[in-house]
Amino acid sequence: MKVAIATDNGFVAQHFGKCSGFLIVDIENGNIVKKVFVENLGHKAHQPGAVPRFLRNQNVDCVIAGGMGTNAMMNLQSSGIKVIVGVAGAVDEVLNKFVVGSLSPGESLCEHKGHRRHRCKH
Repeated sequence: MKVAIATDNGFVAQHFGKCSGFLIVDIENGNIVKKVFVENLGHKAHQPGAVPRFLRNQNVDCVIAGGMGTNAMMNLQSSGIKVIVGVAGAVDEVLNKFVVGSLSPGESLCEHKGHRRHRCKH
């Protein structure tokens, strides 16, 4: 399984599309076998669909983020990528909880009220 965690300064990013990058983790048989940080190239342009497309190309199976807009969520899910939102905390702690099956998702921490305005702390 390959998991991408939206990341800002070592913490799970509140805003999926504007995070600084993703920690992409390969997990096999309950063990972390590889971790790679990749910069979010869609961060500056924030073009709809660019980040989900990038993660699809990385063969990601699951995305973890604090918050995510509906369009990005539907885009990922329609590609068969599981989406977990409402997550906060240090990336390493969140990753460990995910691996052992104790990660608790919640409500998206980023509420999009339109294409131009949204409320999230980033």
